[in-house]
Amino acid sequence: MKKTDQSPDKQVPMRPAEQVMKLARMGSFHHSRLSFMRVLLRRLRRENWRFDRPLWRIDDKGVGVATYRAIGPARTYTLVAFSHDLPDELRSDRVIAEAWDATFTLFDGEPTEDDLERLSSNVPLQEAGRVSESELSLSRANRSVRLFNHVVEALSRGEQPDQSMIDGVGYLMRTTAVYGSGKFGAADRSKWADREEFAGSFQPELLSVWLIRSFSIDIVEHLARVAGAKKAAKFAPELKRRLGIGNSTGLGMAPFLINHPTLVDAWIGARETALQRVRSIAVATPARWEMFLDRLYRARLNAETWQVDHPHQMSKILILRKDFDALINRVEQGLDLDDHPFDQLYCWSEAQLSLEGQEQLVSLVLEPYGDLVDDLSATMSSSEADQFSIDGRQTVAQAIDLMEENYEWALRSNFVDSAAIARVWYVSEEKLEPRLGERFEEPIEPYEQPLAPGRDIKSAYEALKKAEQDQLLAAFLLRHPEHRGAVRRAQMAANHRYAEICDNTIAADMMPIDLLRCKLSFFGATRFDPRSDRWVRITMYQHAPFPNEINEIDPDDVVYPPIAQGVQ
Repeated sequence: MKKTDQSPDKQVPMRPAEQVMKLARMGSFHHSRLSFMRVLLRRLRRENWRFDRPLWRIDDKGVGVATYRAIGPARTYTLVAFSHDLPDELRSDRVIAEAWDATFTLFDGEPTEDDLERLSSNVPLQEAGRVSESELSLSRANRSVRLFNHVVEALSRGEQPDQSMIDGVGYLMRTTAVYGSGKFGAADRSKWADREEFAGSFQPELLSVWLIRSFSIDIVEHLARVAGAKKAAKFAPELKRRLGIGNSTGLGMAPFLINHPTLVDAWIGARETALQRVRSIAVATPARWEMFLDRLYRARLNAETWQVDHPHQMSKILILRKDFDALINRVEQGLDLDDHPFDQLYCWSEAQLSLEGQEQLVSLVLEPYGDLVDDLSATMSSSEADQFSIDGRQTVAQAIDLMEENYEWALRSNFVDSAAIARVWYVSEEKLEPRLGERFEEPIEPYEQPLAPGRDIKSAYEALKKAEQDQLLAAFLLRHPEHRGAVRRAQMAANHRYAEICDNTIAADMMPIDLLRCKLSFFGATRFDPRSDRWVRITMYQHAPFPNEINEIDPDDVVYPPIAQGVQ
């Protein structure tokens, strides 16, 4: 009997954790169908959400308040945007800034005038103010001044902005923080976690960012009308769609992947399961293969136009471009589409492509198979409190077995070597944000945070090896409470294969931007642009439909830039 599309006759194994969970590979992840922005936009489109802008009280200087309403099947949410007149000398990407071009909150429902008055006294202050459980997020953004001014000036003359400038920057405004889940008084996650529209991770925050993108367009068109009156033009839809929202992110995000092991397992486990499903497909139909080729050529165009200043990332991009040449050459040589073509291609990539190229291919092979993999987005969350308890009924010998089975990479590490313990994670006194310092150059070791699981596991392992092997773990931990965290992680890892980063997070050669890149890829970020090894700029929702287009434009069809007709 002839094999048909999606009828596997073999089950390709999942990639092992020690392959996937290396920082160099995690720092090469790309956005995919399972990225949270794409999950959100698919839901909004599928459920026919409606959007409008009930309020626009912005004066001729661009100062005031506007609201953007998202109306779903069960609930309504409103982005409240405060626009400010910010002097150039106060504009900063740093989290310690105290003033911004715009500040925002996502309101749970529709705000009254009293709500707007309360919010106007708090949201512009950000950390210095307080919001309430009626608000789901708190955020702020600054203009990308050169492009912002160029767009206003062009539209005010009745002209369209220069596309090369738009593509070179990619956004009119960039956020420096999007807070949620209880920070600064906002609603705790427990209030909304069971809402169907927020199933998954970071959905309220990403809804906020998507609506902020609309505000960034509206404010430039408003200022253009102020300057040009009847002569002013509106943004051409195909041109403004090339703009996303920028974001500046630093070390504050980096410890997340260490502090949330079961959530990370859910994220990466879903991605790896998706890859396994596609690699197991016996036959690729012509329609599926053509869709893959379309995304492949468009992703190559994205790599060709991806420019950064950071030498480490630019070298990876140059290698990625060569990987695309090799990948396209391999595809054009021909594959047997009746014999697990995506498994063929992936296996070839492991031998022929860099980590950057391999992980780009992982994202690309998922593109034609939404019907096969999109359901996995519902598994990308975790009830972490359920995993917190330690099973003290285990014996010391059983705990040792868990560590030997899941932490071989840590047990073979030499944490006596100064290069292996060169870094210290600590929290800054000024902003209460995570920072990374040099152990042997700064007096910061007394303030070290528990963000080195590998070292802690090995320390606990060595203590366990010296204890009575049939002793209950509860008794051991009563005498050695310093090892509770490591034992808890070992028990979690036993049931969550991708929970742990299989690398030393305090080594001298550890690159913090690998942690940032991994997390941001799950958000759906593009144009990853490190400014150092500790902070990065990205673009969110570039090429995505706007609220008035969500029913006409498939958000999964525009994640890569369009190719001019006839060009490949």
